[in-house]
Parts: sequence; C-alpha cells; structure tokens
Amino acid sequence: MRVLLTPFRAIYRGLVRLANSPRNLILSYLLLIVTCSVLYHFFEEESYGDALWWAVVTASTVGYGDFSPETLQGRFMAALLISVMVLIVVPLITAHFASKLIVDHDAFQHEEQEELKNNLRHVRRLLEELAAREGVTAVDSADPPSAPSDR
Repeated sequence: MRVLLTPFRAIYRGLVRLANSPRNLILSYLLLIVTCSVLYHFFEEESYGDALWWAVVTASTVGYGDFSPETLQGRFMAALLISVMVLIVVPLITAHFASKLIVDHDAFQHEEQEELKNNLRHVRRLLEELAAREGVTAVDSADPPSAPSDR
C-alpha cells in the first residue's frame, strides 16, 4: 500500500513547494504557456504568435474562439492545459495570495510562545513552592474539568 501512495506524496510535496514560492509558481505558469504554444504551433500549423495567443486565452479560460484546435493532439493538449490551469495553477495562485492577505500580525511568534510557556512554568513552580510552604494542597489547573454529574 505504501508503494502505491509514494507517487502521490511526491506530487503533493511538489505542489506544496510550488504553492509556497511565487517565483516558482509564475515560472511554472510561463513554462506551461510556452510549452503549450509551441505544441499548438506544431499540432495546428499556426504561427508562433497565434499559438501563444491561443495558449494565453485558453489558460485564462477566456476562450474567445478565434483559434481552436482541430487535431486530436491539439484537443488533448488543450484539455490538459485547461485542466492544469483550472485544477492546479489558479487555485495555487489564489491560495498563495489569500494566505498573504489573511496574516494575523498580532499572532505570537514562536519565540514569544516559548517565552510565555517558560514564564508560565516558572509561575507554576513558584505557586507550588508557596503552597508547600503554607501547607496548602494546590489544585492542578492543567487537568481538564470533570464532566457534570447529571450525565
């Protein structure tokens, strides 16, 4: 079973790496456009300019209809280009920009969280020492609350 999942894990790691790098994301988009336009040029025997125009219009899912593939290879490549753009590239671009817009600037940084945890440990030790000195049994506040008795 693990052997069957290995390719999917590799694909997932690649997508995560792609999504977390705007430069790689833009380069992959451009590479996809250039590759598909060159293939369109050869499959459909159109000029490079028209092929590039077709690739951009198709990838953006605008689809003006001024150019469309007639050959089986061209149609297959168009379906692949549209699928990759709609299912992978556009969602990754959207997710990347959304994650940048939804950053909580008030959130604690890792170092601040560690400092707070250390301070809480210190305060807890002091409370335990004080309770031991006064002969009071300290209730452990870290224990989860008990369930209500009516259940």
